[in-house]
Amino acid sequence: MKNYLFLTLALFFSSSFAQNYVHQVLILNEGLYSYESPVSVGVYDPTDEVYTTVVEIDSSRFASDLIIDSSYFYVAADNKILKYHLDTYELLSQVNIDGVRNLAIHENYLFASRGEYDPVTWGAVQYDSYLHVYDKHNLSYVTEFDTTNGPKATTQNLIVDNGKLYVAINNGFAWGNEEGLVGVIDANSLDYISEFDLGDNGKNPDNMMLYDNNLYTVNNKDWSGASISQINLETGIVTTKNISAAPTGCGTSCLKSDKIIFQISQDSLLFQWDLLGEDEDNSSEIGSFENFYELAEDKINNKFYASSTDYVSYGNIHIYDENYDLESTFTTGISPGTIVFDVRQSLSLEELGVPYFTNKSSYIYDLLGRAYGINDNRPAGIYIVDGKKVYLSE
Repeated sequence: MKNYLFLTLALFFSSSFAQNYVHQVLILNEGLYSYESPVSVGVYDPTDEVYTTVVEIDSSRFASDLIIDSSYFYVAADNKILKYHLDTYELLSQVNIDGVRNLAIHENYLFASRGEYDPVTWGAVQYDSYLHVYDKHNLSYVTEFDTTNGPKATTQNLIVDNGKLYVAINNGFAWGNEEGLVGVIDANSLDYISEFDLGDNGKNPDNMMLYDNNLYTVNNKDWSGASISQINLETGIVTTKNISAAPTGCGTSCLKSDKIIFQISQDSLLFQWDLLGEDEDNSSEIGSFENFYELAEDKINNKFYASSTDYVSYGNIHIYDENYDLESTFTTGISPGTIVFDVRQSLSLEELGVPYFTNKSSYIYDLLGRAYGINDNRPAGIYIVDGKKVYLSE
């Protein structure tokens, strides 16, 4: 019966279609609150449940963003952008840019938002440009948007959709002078088209998400409250609603299915905002957890990742199931911020060049007599081939 089962599975896998799986989870550790620790990038293997530090950036005080594009990932770290290979973690190129915050890619362009505190005045650093553009291949400078033909204040989150770049303009480092705008750029011609005004209650957009042709921002106002704005990208209509349960700004947020999951700054309660709701306040409480630093959804495995830290001595990632029940926790570097899922396509047996199998004991053999070990601790469809883990389509 066991031999028949393995033969049946092998023949099934060989004729099936490839599917997506999470190859690895990249975690950007932003470093100590005092700027004394090296920034690092860690990798978590969701199958082996092993975390490994793969990159250390000694010359940056902190980091703020990490994105994946094709076989590469890019890090925004204080005063530079760095490009790495996604499998070898080799540093391929870098460019200096003070105050870099968030990154986005469209075609060959890499966009970088900017903003920074002045360490003397504790106000915002004044730049001639709050949005730069680079060639994603070698990080060579392409252009920048000056304050006449571009954002006039600190920028943060970036989203590319349908050939347009959306830029959150918050002036977040100028206390009491926060802005609530979203700039619109033609990502092909690099023309600054227009701006959406989020209204008086939409000041200081801290996060930006895209769902069903609507752009959503989570706004921290002047940190005396929070709100969520909806921009309908078809009609251009902007609607901003206050979060009544927020006595201060939101500490972290993310999109999960048709909900925005968020936590109030310095609090332990987790909330969700129903994007399909029609009430003035569409928020509801999920439950009490730790005070989180970053939230992210693993859409492939229907998991929810949340980080916690004291910014000085530890960093952890907690993994929850779809019901927010804790499944596991692993240790990272200090201040684990951006969490990015490296999603790839599984391989069929035909793509591996091994179309037929028979079973002997704990190995399966192809017709050429090559042995392929099966680890009984792994889910069906994951094999060790020539010492390397291979994901087979189901």
